[in-house]
Amino acid sequence: MEENPTLDSTAWGSSNGWLAPREARGASFPSAGRSLSSVLNELPSAATLRYRGPGVLPWGTPEEEEEEDGGRSRQAFAEATQMELQDPHPSRELPWPMQARRAHRQSHARDQLVHGSGPRMDQLARLLWRSKEKTKEGLQRLQPWAWTLKRIGGQFGAGTESYFSLLRFLLLLNVLASVLMACMTLLPTWLEGAPPGPPGLNTSSPCGFYDPHSQGLVTFDTQLFNLLSGEGYLEWSPLFYGFYPPCPHLAVTYLCWAFAVGLLCLLFILHRSVSGLKQTLLAESGALTSYSHRVFSAWDFGLCGDVHVRLRQRIILYELQVELEETMVRRQAAVRTLGQQARVWSVRVLLNLLVFALLGAAFYGVYWATESTVELQETPLVQETPLLKLGVNYLPSIFIAGVNFVLPPVFKLIAPLEGYTRSRQIVLILLRTLFLRLASLVVLLFSLWNQITCGGDAEAEDCKTCGYNYKELPCWETLVGQEMYKLLLFDLLTGLAVALLIQFPRKLLCGLCPGALGRLAGTQEFQVPDEVLGLIYAQTVVWVGSFFCPLLPLLNTVKFLLLFYLKKLTLFFTCSPAARTFRASTANFFFPLVLLLGLAISSVPLLYSIFLIPPSKLCGPFRGQSSIWAQIPESISSLPETAQNFLFFLGTQAFAVPLLLISSILMAYTVALANSYGRLISQLKRQRETEAQNKVFLARRAVALSSTNPAF
Repeated sequence: MEENPTLDSTAWGSSNGWLAPREARGASFPSAGRSLSSVLNELPSAATLRYRGPGVLPWGTPEEEEEEDGGRSRQAFAEATQMELQDPHPSRELPWPMQARRAHRQSHARDQLVHGSGPRMDQLARLLWRSKEKTKEGLQRLQPWAWTLKRIGGQFGAGTESYFSLLRFLLLLNVLASVLMACMTLLPTWLEGAPPGPPGLNTSSPCGFYDPHSQGLVTFDTQLFNLLSGEGYLEWSPLFYGFYPPCPHLAVTYLCWAFAVGLLCLLFILHRSVSGLKQTLLAESGALTSYSHRVFSAWDFGLCGDVHVRLRQRIILYELQVELEETMVRRQAAVRTLGQQARVWSVRVLLNLLVFALLGAAFYGVYWATESTVELQETPLVQETPLLKLGVNYLPSIFIAGVNFVLPPVFKLIAPLEGYTRSRQIVLILLRTLFLRLASLVVLLFSLWNQITCGGDAEAEDCKTCGYNYKELPCWETLVGQEMYKLLLFDLLTGLAVALLIQFPRKLLCGLCPGALGRLAGTQEFQVPDEVLGLIYAQTVVWVGSFFCPLLPLLNTVKFLLLFYLKKLTLFFTCSPAARTFRASTANFFFPLVLLLGLAISSVPLLYSIFLIPPSKLCGPFRGQSSIWAQIPESISSLPETAQNFLFFLGTQAFAVPLLLISSILMAYTVALANSYGRLISQLKRQRETEAQNKVFLARRAVALSSTNPAF
């Protein structure tokens, strides 16, 4: 160390009105017996003293220094306190303890009584802010099952809680779609009077006739078959598209309802995805995933009651468990040699080839089941046996459910062999299972399209007259609605059967058989990926079939309501907490993103049906039109000329090109602004790290100088 070290006063930096360094005040440095706490008070970090409230002296100020520096320090803190008291921010935003904030709020209230209520604009802004906060608190109180979700998160982890939160969100979407359907479809139908019946045998139409009603006495077996398949008395009911009469106003509201539901679902999902993206970015950036944050900053000191305290303890425990598991996997991946990495990537390639082979076999099976259904229904044996006829009618649904039941456990066995973290394994299982479920639905829709449009050949004998296969499918929209109705109903029945016939008996077996056998048979974990994909698949089916089966969102609302209580009962009575959990931020962002993908996939067949496939000539509100969308230009032509010109202008290039340019400019500006903010944040982080290192170095140097120069 140097004999006569000197420190430049500028090296200490400016304190911005707070306690200046001793050298800057003209005093000698260092003083006799200086402690580390007194040196730290002269560093730039002394500016954080204001967070302890107004009028607080520096940390570790010795008794003998109070007379010398007390006046200056008190004066500096008094000036800072006066500046904060003049700050227009509310008391809750001041960096003070609770007692100081309460005193500031009371003092501010007395000043308002003495000097008046302040400017009218400030009072109005304060009123609007309070109204916004109260509205937000009221909406949070109106959320159903809030306490149930907290209990689930505390006992089974945030991943399981995210499943029930997604179920509640989807229930809200279906309730909203049901309300819109009742106001825009059912109500106009009833106001028009009793709808006419289906066209009978006496109808003179080149597209034949259509009469779904059963003739003669209907047995109980036939009634049950009609209930499960959507045929018979249900086929000509408000449940399906063909029931609604060809009224121009009803056709417009019917189509507007479909677009309104899709747009609202898109906005709600985007809002949920953006909120989840913020949590994911914070979690992945490392700012909130350190163990010190979990230990020192994750506790809520406003909790009341032992139950809430225990739930919060369990939540923190699960978060720490997730962090430790993923840190261990990352450390193992960081120390791999080149040979180990090559072996890991070879295993991943082979496993992915196996996954693709299984998916290809599943898709071919779904296509075969759909194409064979029509041929099997015409055989005499199937026609004479009602149970066999019901099985053949449900053959595509049974095959899709079987594939979705067998392959996800295989994907679950494959994922741990690839050497990823738990969160990455969850994402891979979700993606593979999602691709299986949604692609199976796409294959089913493709086979239906092949039957409706004669394989896309408009010049075929069966499709040349009416533009679709009118001989086998006189009302093809109702057929699509029936397939989606059967998928929804079969999915519900499958869920009930698994819970009542597999999960609860396993739990009873665990109680009746003591020992290792009973524990092995009764130990069950709530499989979040499978359950979440089941929800997204069911909602995608509803989005596809809601146009052809308008009451499908209402049926799905009832299904999700039953499913919530069934899964809750299964979770608390038959399942144990998961041995391996995953981060909740992954679920909060990835689940809505997958749901958004399901919405995009469901919109493709719907838009294709609206714009390209001719509607049925014998049923539905769009009968007699060249396409479903043709009703909109025809309705616009009945409006006043000014309204027509405005609406047609919205579809021209003169409106689309400037809109595209403005959107591109705004997007480029937003991206540039985000990049500049990102660079600024990175610079501030580096500056913070440098300042922290400088403070530690200066503090150690000051203490060393103080100990080597006791004469000062």
